[in-house]
Amino acid sequence: MIEIEASTATQVMAGLVAAVLYAATYLSFVRNLRYPRNWYPLSLPAILATGLLVVLTVAQVSLSPDGLDFAGLAISTGFIGAVFFIIAAPAIAFRPANQVVEFLAKHSGHAGLWLLVPALVAGLSEMETAANFKLQALLATAMMIELSWFLRQHWARRRRRLYPLNGHDLSVLETQAKGDLKAFRRRHGIRELVLSEGAVSWRGCGKNTPPCPFNFYVNRLGLNTAPCCREHMRDISQYVAACLREIGAVHWLEGGSLLGAVRENGAFLEWEDDIDISVLLDTDMTWDRLAAGLAERGARDGYFVDLFEKMGLVSISFDAPKPRPFRWERNRLRGEIRVDVTIYRRAVSYGEVVLERQSYKGDMPATENGGFGVPQEIVLPTSTIGFPGGDIACPNKSDQYLRVLYGDFEEVEYTYLDAAASETRRQADLAR
Repeated sequence: MIEIEASTATQVMAGLVAAVLYAATYLSFVRNLRYPRNWYPLSLPAILATGLLVVLTVAQVSLSPDGLDFAGLAISTGFIGAVFFIIAAPAIAFRPANQVVEFLAKHSGHAGLWLLVPALVAGLSEMETAANFKLQALLATAMMIELSWFLRQHWARRRRRLYPLNGHDLSVLETQAKGDLKAFRRRHGIRELVLSEGAVSWRGCGKNTPPCPFNFYVNRLGLNTAPCCREHMRDISQYVAACLREIGAVHWLEGGSLLGAVRENGAFLEWEDDIDISVLLDTDMTWDRLAAGLAERGARDGYFVDLFEKMGLVSISFDAPKPRPFRWERNRLRGEIRVDVTIYRRAVSYGEVVLERQSYKGDMPATENGGFGVPQEIVLPTSTIGFPGGDIACPNKSDQYLRVLYGDFEEVEYTYLDAAASETRRQADLAR
């Protein structure tokens, strides 16, 4: 009897270790999804850390005093690979992706639960061995995490409110749908689109709901940014600008955000998918001071702040930061409303003083140091320009700045839109 109880306790302890290892591996994996969501490759330390956790988890499940359990090895490896691929789909789909990834991203709120039946079959198939008890603990933990994710997303979606779609937003939608809104909604899984008694509405996102996946709707389907997302982009852009003023950071509107302010007379581009703001670092405004100032204010005011020092980027998102251990699960969301704060530094390139960044932007020329830059004189001292929610800082020669980035910026180009969707969209824009 004592031997049986000891054996049972050993199995339970081994199962708990397998469950904890899987949970740690899951959290490490979802944290790493921050990189593809921001269009960066995974760092080597991040890959190695998560890979080591995967190896430890599989080893815990498949190794025992009796040797290697090949069934446990195959099932645990295959299951972790399948569930992690499903989890990663929304982050991978931030870039154009194949149909399988797009399909999984579209169903990301519940796709993990599709593995419930295979998990039950695998877990029940060999219940008698200790190794399989550890496997059952791993599978049960994974399914509980996926069920928790589904329930939390399902509950949060109930808080959305309706925004009427009209004007050019509606005409672009009808053009892309070729008049059949129901079929278009069904084909692309647009849950936010509400059709009722001739009215067309949008079930809008909010501070405590999943964001609209408008990266997909705008860039792949050629729709206008949803009214709720435009509203939140207005709020967060003014919030970030106010934070930068408070901490004394020299900053200016950048990229497509500046293009909208100049070409659209203080408005967003109709297909805007994020806000771009640049900050100049120098001896007074260091990375540490900037990062600490923005992180502290974001935590205080309910904005998620993610820091990428090596890339020279601070990503500030509209959604409220979640408590641990749920903090990094936001990377499973299909969309995101954010401000990208890009770092510039003074440099001398080919005898000219420039403001230099690490990553390319538009047609910004490469610098002598291997970065990308613009002449300092067209940026500093900064000026202001009209923008949704109020004036905001901009380069003192915004037209010249935009020519450096885009050449003839007055000509409308659907730079990030899918080719077929952009051609169809032209019809709606020409008809205005």
